[in-house]
Amino acid sequence: MPNPAANGTPDAAANATSEYRPGLKFSGSDRFVRELRRRVDAYFEQTGRKRRDCPAMYFKTFTILTWFFGAYALLLFVVSSWWLVLPLAVILGVAMAAIGFNIQHDGGHKAYSDHQWINKIMALTLDLMGGSSYLWDWKHNSIHHTYPNVDGHDDDINIGIFGRLSPQQKRYWFHRLQGIYLWALYGLLAIKWHFFDDFHNIAVGRIGQNKIRRPRGMDLAVFIGGKVIFFSMAFVIPMLLHPWWAVLGVYAIAAFISGVVLSVVFQLAHCVTEAEFPVPVPTETGGERMSTDWAVHQVLTTVNFSRQNRFLCWFLGGLNFQVEHHLFHRVCHIHYPALSKVVKQTCDEFGLRYAEHRSIFTAIASHFRWLVQMGRPTV
Repeated sequence: MPNPAANGTPDAAANATSEYRPGLKFSGSDRFVRELRRRVDAYFEQTGRKRRDCPAMYFKTFTILTWFFGAYALLLFVVSSWWLVLPLAVILGVAMAAIGFNIQHDGGHKAYSDHQWINKIMALTLDLMGGSSYLWDWKHNSIHHTYPNVDGHDDDINIGIFGRLSPQQKRYWFHRLQGIYLWALYGLLAIKWHFFDDFHNIAVGRIGQNKIRRPRGMDLAVFIGGKVIFFSMAFVIPMLLHPWWAVLGVYAIAAFISGVVLSVVFQLAHCVTEAEFPVPVPTETGGERMSTDWAVHQVLTTVNFSRQNRFLCWFLGGLNFQVEHHLFHRVCHIHYPALSKVVKQTCDEFGLRYAEHRSIFTAIASHFRWLVQMGRPTV
């Protein structure tokens, strides 16, 4: 099967950045994805529901933004006692993660609305949180969603020497302790984004081993403007009203909490014992090819969790339905619980393993076991 990012066959890779030209191809029949898309199309036709522009999503957006700006306003103008500041900083950090899981994620995938200007506005909430919607589109849409769990191609499983997340990665002696120390390092994710990653990726013109186009024109203006707004909200404005050490303390707590929540949730989808880490096969022409088609690859490398937990389904923006998300990421996540029944049945009929954990706790335990396994010298 041809590269999905190039021909748009699978819906999940349909909006990959046009300039991204990965060399790794997929092979095999596309019979599974064709049948799957037919059944999903039938679901929307029979129910009359819209794939995007869902009223529930607009209400959720209002709720989460009220949560975030409410906590921010209380910290800025009302609360001064440390015993109230600390829990509010945690609440602010969780709200930041909720914006990423729901508003930014659907907007960045063009799954929020049929109107692209609305998708763009929702995607820009990442810039409000200190990230970059431009670089996220490269890293997440073009790279990760095309080749999940393929070492050397999926930058999401590359955390440098700090940890070993794939069997193909080099092991260092201290990785035997990664099942302990990585949980703390996860909390530094947001801080690393804010102060290093985005600037470094633009400076070198690449994300991991993948070359990217540096932002120009409006993209560059949005990148710079987003950083200015974020640093103003996080540091400049609060320091006009509060001591610098208190502002840094609140930032550190909120950023650490959001980093842990974001990191752990995304790791539970791919870096667990049930997920596969396929290795490309060399071709006669000197290139590489995967042994399965694109859609089968998404199923084998992705694991769901807590499909029946209504609170997590709401808070995580459907990211506990990662199988469905990878196959249909341009569909609003509000539909994932219903689509999961269609996807699971289709996988069963095609003899594909549909992996899931019944609770978030069993998923976390599986991630811990994977970290321990990857840290052992015998693997």
